[in-house]
Amino acid sequence: MIKIDNNFIDLSSQKAKTAKRRRMNYNFHSKPQDTMQRMLNAMEPDTYIQPHKHENPDKTEAFFCLRGRLLVVEFSDQGKVLDFVILDPLAGSFGCEIPARTWHAIISLEAGSVAYEVKDGPYNPEDDKHFADWAPSENDPNANDFNKKLIKALEENFRIHISSAIQ
Repeated sequence: MIKIDNNFIDLSSQKAKTAKRRRMNYNFHSKPQDTMQRMLNAMEPDTYIQPHKHENPDKTEAFFCLRGRLLVVEFSDQGKVLDFVILDPLAGSFGCEIPARTWHAIISLEAGSVAYEVKDGPYNPEDDKHFADWAPSENDPNANDFNKKLIKALEENFRIHISSAIQ
């Protein structure tokens, strides 16, 4: 039995803080060929996850926020925001499910944020994600500006305040 407790989450968060991409997965599934992929995804506010979708093969994905705050955004094919949710277990917003073929991005709003992620498998890095060409690549040195602009646009268009630790 693997127990997901504060110590386990702390260890995952520490690894994310020292990782080059400022995030770290802990896989519960035993091999990429497993038909259900399960993982902890620890991420810091200065990580950038390029908007992407899972199609051909189609995969549904679910996120449950165990600690911290995460912004999950769905986009149209042109990059327009269609929906979003702030996952914050302290506020009673625990998770969301992203249908296959749906552009989406996840943004860590708080240091030490950790999600439990479930996605259809198997995992093949060559066709698992299709990245949006209307967003910067993960190698772009200004990629975090995309996250900042997205948060600002959500705040202005939906008249909400999204507290974020993104620098």
